[in-house]
Amino acid sequence: MGIHYDYKSTRGNKLMEKQAKRERKLAEKKAKRQAKEGPKKQKEEEKVLDASKPITLDFLTNPDK
Repeated sequence: MGIHYDYKSTRGNKLMEKQAKRERKLAEKKAKRQAKEGPKKQKEEEKVLDASKPITLDFLTNPDK
């Protein structure tokens, strides 16, 4: 009677402990990954052409723009 009675009565607690352990491990991995990568860089905004300005040959061939 001992092992079967013990299993059913503590099953919920064991599942909660496993869930907490899993979440703790994931949080540690995430913190470690963020420390390794450094702070996240903001996404570079894509350059959008202004519709009011005409497109010239100089604009198309100039690599600085």
